Amino acid sequence: MSSSADLTALSLLLPPILSLPFFFSLLFFLSIFAFFLHPGGLSWALSKARFSPMPGPSGLPLLGLAHVFSSRTPHRVLAQLATTFGARSLMAFSVGSTRFIISSQPETAKEILSSSVFADRPVKESAYELLFHRAMGFAPFGEYWRNLRRISSTHLFSPKRISHFGSFRRDIGLKMVEEVSDLMGENGVVEIRRVLHFGSLNNVMMSVFGRMYDFGESDGVLLEGLVREGYELLGIFNWTDHFALLGWLDLQGVRRRSRVLVDKVNVYVGRIIEEHRLKRREKLTSHGGEEEEDGSKDFVDVLLDLESGENKLSDSDMVAVLWEMIFRGTDTVAILLEWILARMVLHPHAQAEAQAEIDTVVGSTRAVSDLDLPNLPYLQAIVKETLRVQPPGPLLSWARLAIHDTHVGPHFIPAGTTAMVNMWAITHDEVVWPDPDEFKPERFMEDDVPIMGSDLRLAPFGSGRRVCPGKAMGLATVQLWLAQMLQSFKWVASEDHGVDLSECLKLSMEMKRSLVCKAIPRVVAT
Repeated sequence: MSSSADLTALSLLLPPILSLPFFFSLLFFLSIFAFFLHPGGLSWALSKARFSPMPGPSGLPLLGLAHVFSSRTPHRVLAQLATTFGARSLMAFSVGSTRFIISSQPETAKEILSSSVFADRPVKESAYELLFHRAMGFAPFGEYWRNLRRISSTHLFSPKRISHFGSFRRDIGLKMVEEVSDLMGENGVVEIRRVLHFGSLNNVMMSVFGRMYDFGESDGVLLEGLVREGYELLGIFNWTDHFALLGWLDLQGVRRRSRVLVDKVNVYVGRIIEEHRLKRREKLTSHGGEEEEDGSKDFVDVLLDLESGENKLSDSDMVAVLWEMIFRGTDTVAILLEWILARMVLHPHAQAEAQAEIDTVVGSTRAVSDLDLPNLPYLQAIVKETLRVQPPGPLLSWARLAIHDTHVGPHFIPAGTTAMVNMWAITHDEVVWPDPDEFKPERFMEDDVPIMGSDLRLAPFGSGRRVCPGKAMGLATVQLWLAQMLQSFKWVASEDHGVDLSECLKLSMEMKRSLVCKAIPRVVAT
């Protein structure tokens, strides 16, 4: 039978309401619909994955799960989807043209984060415009990145440097205690976020630039504004990152705002670099060519020391590296401490137990110090439990990028796939953590789970090659400042302000509404 005869026969078999053109139109649209319903969505349907697809939502046509990432709590939605699709180990999804995998299970998460295949990061437009592609966080995996990592590990985050800056951390903490007292005297309540953020900024400034600012000082306020603008730009879900056709439009103004911010950052950081160069020349002249000991140098001095060697950085690279150090070091400490203090208000028994521990170890005649921290296991357990319940980076903040084709478990992963770990889903999995929604610091007194990246049941600082290099310094800072706050005050709810634990994921997971409470003086120790 000829093809025309076949079509004639087919038309005779169709009900009268279905004409042949209508049948082919319906077939075409059903094919398109089935294409968009491919597990993982459009980008996986278009990929060269040659094996059976892994489970995952198809999402909306063309958009995929873009609506999820423009919400306030994508980590919760992704956790629920992984459960719904039976894909806690590994789930595929799309956001526009970007192909994703995400793991909500410790073993698979460790496989991803430990693999050299996933040593790169996808660079968002805002990160590129803000110079971060030349800094450690987003620099491509290679010799330049390894050099930056080596410099920071040796000269900024080494145990010696952390110990050296302990007295500065203590002084900054005491200044924050004074500021809390002043705010209580003025207002009867304290909104702690600004105090913590400014203190955290000063802590980073001291180690990076060798200077501190008084609360409200103009230069400090200027820098705080630059950092806040950078947070907002990096935290925005930028449609251009996933829909290339929108790139030239800059609909959200991310590119324009980033370039304005970078101009200001170049002036601010460039001025500090030049001030350091001038001081170094003056010291060399006045001291007959002798240089100061490495332990007393800030990070700008360390980078300037490299100018005479093979690891020399250009001025623009120095600005990028220093800007990122300020940026990354300020955010997490302040956000985590606000979450912890909110928990202390809500769980007075845990607060009282930590304070009793401090009183026993330290007493009331002196201020707590770094040397006391190893003897405060319950306080450390409070920090760990807060990191579990409210991890500041629930999706481990910055994702990884597959640099070539690979497998994760039985699944084929094409090059260019973005990989994520849902740390929030892991820390709220009742198989991994009994009673996951309960705040129970005692669980870490019974099982001292490491949190520095070796155990993916709780790895708030990441793991593998891209683990946060400042994790030890950040943790030491949080523990000391928490001890100072608990030694000095009893934290209680105010009559007019409750404690709202609603989350808002930007660059990090913040409290949607900042904590406003009372800080009742307990003891004066100096």
